[in-house]
Amino acid sequence: MDLSYFWYEAAHWMLTPARAAADATQLVFKNPVNPMTYTPYGRTVTAACEMFERTTRRYGKPAFNLPRTTVEGVPAEVTERIVWEKPFCQVIAFERALKHTPAQAQPKVLVVAPMSGHYATLLRGTVEALLPAHEVMITDWTDARMVPLEAGRFDLDTYIDYLIEMFQAFGPDLHVVAVCQPSVPVFAAVARMEAQGLPGVPTSMTLMGGPIDTRRSPTAVNCLAAERGSEWFKRNCITVVPPGYPGSWREVYPGFFQLSGFMGMNLDRHLTAHWDMFKHLVRHDGDSAEKHREFYDEYLSVMDLTAEFYLQTVNTVFVEHALPKGEMRHHGELVDLTAIRRCAIMAVEGENDDISGVGQTLAALDLTPNLPAERKHYHLQKGVGHYGVFNGSRFRAHIAPRISAFMHEMQGTQLSDLREAS
Repeated sequence: MDLSYFWYEAAHWMLTPARAAADATQLVFKNPVNPMTYTPYGRTVTAACEMFERTTRRYGKPAFNLPRTTVEGVPAEVTERIVWEKPFCQVIAFERALKHTPAQAQPKVLVVAPMSGHYATLLRGTVEALLPAHEVMITDWTDARMVPLEAGRFDLDTYIDYLIEMFQAFGPDLHVVAVCQPSVPVFAAVARMEAQGLPGVPTSMTLMGGPIDTRRSPTAVNCLAAERGSEWFKRNCITVVPPGYPGSWREVYPGFFQLSGFMGMNLDRHLTAHWDMFKHLVRHDGDSAEKHREFYDEYLSVMDLTAEFYLQTVNTVFVEHALPKGEMRHHGELVDLTAIRRCAIMAVEGENDDISGVGQTLAALDLTPNLPAERKHYHLQKGVGHYGVFNGSRFRAHIAPRISAFMHEMQGTQLSDLREAS
């Protein structure tokens, strides 16, 4: 049995006295009655203690913290409500207290957050940008270590089952936005629904920075998975949840493994960012330090994935390239992308994406020959990397408006088709 998780827990436990000492020292040197507080030495000690505390902290699940938005220039309070729930996921609706009826119909959007180690709150900026013009919901995946063994397994097939149930629960006038990892299961779920003639097929799906065909512009992440294969990941990346959690003894791919991989890819940037934060703290530059805090509070909050989901995804998406080859199966049945004839598709990519290379998401448009060309849209955003595809200033200024316009256009097309059919 792999004991990585046990050693990880033990390391945090052993650091407890040092963390307590750092907290006590920081309190002494932040005390306004201590004359050392106002000296360069005092500020340096305080900054060093905070940096130690932050780099050794266990980060919990963050909150969305989106209490309000603006709809057509009018402020509106926002409340969160769980509208769908299963052991491994719940859907959160961001309900706006509108003071007026919007002049234009606002499409209903389900944002499918990635199940790749971070919580759904990583898409806080995505939700915030969509709220003024849409009814927004998001998938809030559950940390696997918090799901008891009796809840059963959760693999890629189960993930697709969940999506189909969600689409049917919130459709048929539903628009889906899949960010990165869920692009493949969302694409597959829509194909299965269309092939089987199931009700509730989404009006549109927007695939953002997704690994539809990782043979195109392969990145370091893609190459690593293809070279090592799923067996290597099974031997080296799968462990069990230790006692003390609801999901004790469940086999998982720990979130701290994923975080270590992402940090290692850009280690120089993270070290520079932490050094800059240290200098900001010493100078009492509160605003700049707070921006670092906000980003890393989110980035360092990670969750575990079930081993079966992680390994099946690695094998299907990155090793076998099953979806673009037409070989992917869902519960033994072939996923036929040519069955997609109604659900419009928008592919969004970032010019500098180092996770999903340019062309990997665009492949979705090439793999759906029976979908009319007018129901296919593509946007390549210049100057952004993977994170910038769904967050940041360029996302808000350029990408989000295009996605919104696409959904409004497809909503109008659907209404026209229904009128013609009647």
